[in-house]
Amino acid sequence: MMAMETGMEKDKDKDQREGPGVSPKVDCHVHVLDPQRFPYAADTFYRPEGGEIGTAVQLGHVLEAHGVRHALIVGPNSGYGLDNRCLLDALAQGAGRYKGIAVVPNDASGQQLQDLQAAGVVGVAFNVALQGVAFYRDIGPLLERLRELGLWAQVQVQADQLVELSPLLQDSGARLLFDHGGRPDPRAGLGQPGFATLLALAGTGRAVVKLSGHAKHSALPHPHDDLRPYVQALLEAYTPQSLVWASDWPFLRSPARIDYGPLQALLSRWLPDEAARRAIEWDTPRRLFGWTD
Repeated sequence: MMAMETGMEKDKDKDQREGPGVSPKVDCHVHVLDPQRFPYAADTFYRPEGGEIGTAVQLGHVLEAHGVRHALIVGPNSGYGLDNRCLLDALAQGAGRYKGIAVVPNDASGQQLQDLQAAGVVGVAFNVALQGVAFYRDIGPLLERLRELGLWAQVQVQADQLVELSPLLQDSGARLLFDHGGRPDPRAGLGQPGFATLLALAGTGRAVVKLSGHAKHSALPHPHDDLRPYVQALLEAYTPQSLVWASDWPFLRSPARIDYGPLQALLSRWLPDEAARRAIEWDTPRRLFGWTD
């Protein structure tokens, strides 16, 4: 009886946080950085400081304030590189609220991947936009291991990098999760090769795109009106069943101030259809990443 009452109280709390008629949400790209508890690697190329730091506790407060029930925590290359301890600690603190994307060496073994998977990791990050295409030319065996385990290959590319990488990704059979709308150059048009390749990958039936990271590639300040045609093209190609929303909190290396609330409102501006937004913000990420509540 007590356990049932506790569960009912939790559901009531969730309803109160999200408000009447407000759908719950999932944020599919956040970072956790806690250099006091988990110091950055000595040789890291970038050390997030000040407002860029976001601990697991701070993340929880942000999500609660905005009616976001779950989050996909991405291990950042900044600060931690291949060190996943901070990520794994946040997953443990979340007790099922969070899933994770880890950063691993290109020769990571099946056992290493299984250990991460057991801790709540659902995929591995390939930051091509940072490391370059050449850095990932030997990841065929790793992609096969991800496919065998049902893990996602999360890929961040920019401009036309995806053109060269696409055959390897397609041949692997792995599930593909693309960061930040593929980061096209909005001045190059919808036909630019990288973005056209991303749209074509929708036909594989195993590719998903995050609507996120707008400040990383928009040439305009918020509300990033130059990205609207790209969002519409992704919506047509992928449909809400293969698109997810993300904030990119705590906004590392942001060129200007970013706030969480306006990012949520931006999706409503671009997608006035309530059913489509609910799919992108809740139904699709729950189905793809394995949340059941």
